[in-house]
Amino acid sequence: MEYKLHTIDDPIRKQVVDFITIQWGSPKIVSRGHVHLMDQLPGIIAMKDKEIVGLLTYHIVNDECEIVTLDSLEENKGLGSQLIHEMEKIAIQEKCKRLWLITTNDNTRAIRFYQKRGYDLKALHRHAVDEARKLKPAIPFRGYDDIPIQHELEFEKNLIQ
Repeated sequence: MEYKLHTIDDPIRKQVVDFITIQWGSPKIVSRGHVHLMDQLPGIIAMKDKEIVGLLTYHIVNDECEIVTLDSLEENKGLGSQLIHEMEKIAIQEKCKRLWLITTNDNTRAIRFYQKRGYDLKALHRHAVDEARKLKPAIPFRGYDDIPIQHELEFEKNLIQ
């Protein structure tokens, strides 16, 4: 199924922040020790009946683009893939050389998802989540399948051939 994607704009920003707060427990996202505030990040949304069903937020610094969040409420229907594909087009337009992201060790679905789409494991940041909790105490101690959340896994896709 093809979803109609839009960039985040001011009229939808509050709904985006509310969505992230529900999905992630806070309007703050921490990756590699950096706090991202959801009321400031650009992103791509998919809407259905005036509700967000998919969202990807990102942050570009120099020639690198970080995927900060990716959420799909309609799993296994191609929405996440469509959001990633659109993000890759934006990153190339912005002349980024690398697209990267952080996920946690418990998120085995995300690990599979990104690897199937050509993202390579760049680094394992051991015990980085312990540091992230100092910036965002709402990060739970246990995650998917009751796995302890401890480490950040960095995946990347090089955009320059």
